[in-house]
Amino acid sequence: MDFDYDTLVAFSKSWGLLYLFAFFLAVVVYAFWPSNKNRFDRAKKSILDQDDKPWK
Repeated sequence: MDFDYDTLVAFSKSWGLLYLFAFFLAVVVYAFWPSNKNRFDRAKKSILDQDDKPWK
């Protein structure tokens, strides 16, 4: 099977868009999954817990 440049570009654009959209959906689902709420809340608060005095 012989592919020319235009065929490969069209194939990569369409499947690349599908891949990026699927990756985006996976990240959004992971971020809003209910069991991850405690993990994200701990990460949000842990940054501020150790910031009680200036650096030396």
